[in-house]
Amino acid sequence: MTQPWLDRRIQSLFPVALVSVLIVGTTRLFLDNLKSYDSKIFQFYGEPERYKQRRPESCNVFEGKWIWDNVTYPLYSEESCPYLVKQTTCQRNGRPDSFYQNWRWQPDGCKLPRFDPLKLLDILRGKRLMFIGDSVQRGQFESMVCMVQSVIPEGKKSFHRIPPMKIFKAEEYNASIEYYWAPFIVESISDHATNHTVLKRLVDLDSIAKHGKSWQGVDVLVFESYVWWMYKPTINATYGSADDIKEYNVTTAYRLAFETWANWLESSINPLTQKVYFMSMSPTHLWSWEWKPGSNENCFNESYPIQGSYWGTGSSLTIMKIVQDILQELKIDVTFLNITQLSEYRKDAHTSVYGERKGKLLTKKQRSDPKNFADCIHWCLPGVPDTWNEILYAHLLQNHRNLL
Repeated sequence: MTQPWLDRRIQSLFPVALVSVLIVGTTRLFLDNLKSYDSKIFQFYGEPERYKQRRPESCNVFEGKWIWDNVTYPLYSEESCPYLVKQTTCQRNGRPDSFYQNWRWQPDGCKLPRFDPLKLLDILRGKRLMFIGDSVQRGQFESMVCMVQSVIPEGKKSFHRIPPMKIFKAEEYNASIEYYWAPFIVESISDHATNHTVLKRLVDLDSIAKHGKSWQGVDVLVFESYVWWMYKPTINATYGSADDIKEYNVTTAYRLAFETWANWLESSINPLTQKVYFMSMSPTHLWSWEWKPGSNENCFNESYPIQGSYWGTGSSLTIMKIVQDILQELKIDVTFLNITQLSEYRKDAHTSVYGERKGKLLTKKQRSDPKNFADCIHWCLPGVPDTWNEILYAHLLQNHRNLL
């Protein structure tokens, strides 16, 4: 676990890493030759087990381990899903191995229900599911679309880009899976879907109405906001007067912004018809010395999950506590999906040098310099965000059964 001095340390190091990484990609070189349960890898990481249909609350689904499973995972392939952006298609972008696709999250005390795309579509019949946040959240949106779309016949599905939104529709179910770009959740000068940069941040800490109009009435809202806050330990923001720009400590600004979000929820959400989820922070793996003492690299060329206890300095416990405090004070129910710890182990699954920067794939020269160009923030797909969605699905499934 980090201490306050480590929070300050991560914020001092984040600018260099984040600027070269926020729009960049991942990887490591390794041969992909594990094709059966007979592989020696199972002797170390454990064998896949049959799935049991258990409710997520029957145990803490966020505590467990990653199990090697190249028989039932991945849940889809890059080739089968035309909706993935180049930032996440690591195989297509030249990554030579696919190990990162074959890990299944196994909670300690139960099994997650096997993801059933037809069941999810039935749950979402006549409804809207919206993911709200930054590019990490966009990856979770794309993951969910890919997990569902293969069971929908051609001509019965559509995909539209209406900035700052992306909308996937399953016509026969009158259901939609949507994404809304809002890196700070509250309003900011970074709210344009494509014309934005982390180098210039100005956040309106008490303004959310413009975004809120697009969230009004949505049946399932899934929020996330973290990495854009962490570029520097301070941030320019307004609170009250739009003309009164001040420099705030990030943690202070984050709390004010999320109090604004909480107020919007209490005044705008109908808890009888709408469900709200909040995703905890997606971890980064920017410095290999955190899991391999004495080294000085990053997530590039990493092939396996971290074993044993681990918490990286990229995940701020101070921010986590702020979220926890605000959610506890809310008058409506918001489900907190704490995916941070399970994702902390996955140093192997980032896009590394197999993504894009400023809309273009990395050049050969850039790929040869992973220390400066590896993206250890975003995730390859298929990959870790699929597990986040399996956990989300488990909660949606339980809520659906409770209603019945």
